[in-house]
Amino acid sequence: MDNFYALMARMKNIGRWSLMRSVTPENVQEHSHMVAVLAHALAVIRRDVFGLPADPDACAAAALFHDAAEILTGDLPTPIKYNNPEIMAAYRQVEAAASEKLLTMLPAELRPAYEPLLTEPAPEIKSIVKAADKLAAYIKCIEERRAGNDEFRLAEQKSLDTLRGYAMPEVDYFLERFIPAFEKTLDEQGTMEYREPARPGQ
Repeated sequence: MDNFYALMARMKNIGRWSLMRSVTPENVQEHSHMVAVLAHALAVIRRDVFGLPADPDACAAAALFHDAAEILTGDLPTPIKYNNPEIMAAYRQVEAAASEKLLTMLPAELRPAYEPLLTEPAPEIKSIVKAADKLAAYIKCIEERRAGNDEFRLAEQKSLDTLRGYAMPEVDYFLERFIPAFEKTLDEQGTMEYREPARPGQ
C-alpha cells in the first residue's frame, strides 16, 4: 500500500509555533502553501524584474514539500532547533531519514520526480525557498502583532533582520512593494472597492 499522499494530507494536523501563543493557529499545510506562493513570487521577481535565472514553478513545487519530513518528525520549535549545534545536526539527520522514508512510500516509478523535492533541491532553488520560508514567518508575525498579540514582536524583528541579511534583490523588492499591504485592513487594501464592469467595446 502506498501511503505517501495520505500522509501529505496529514500536514494540516501538525501545528506550528508550538511555544508561542497565537491568535490564529497555523499548521504546516497552511504554512507550506504560503511558502509556495512566496517562493513562486520571489522567483518571478528574480527572473522578470532583475533578469536573473529562476524557475518559478520549480521553486513553488520545492516549497510545497520543504517541510514534508515534519509529517514524521513533528515541528521542532525554532528556539530549540537553532539554539544548539548538536541538536541542529541531530535534527537534520532525523529530517533526512524521514525524507528517505517518505520516498519509500511512493511507487518506484514516481520516486525520481519527488526525490529532489524531498531531499536536497538545487542551490538556486534552495535559496529562494529558504527566503520564502522566512518571509512567510515574517508575515505571520505581522498578522499576529496586528491582532494585538505582542508574543511575536521579537520574532518579527529577527525575521526582518534575517531577510535583509540575505542581500537578495528579489527579497528586498518584495519587502518594499508588497509587505506594506499586510499592515492594511481589507477595506484599505481596496478589495471591497466597487468597480463598474467594462462594457462591450471598451
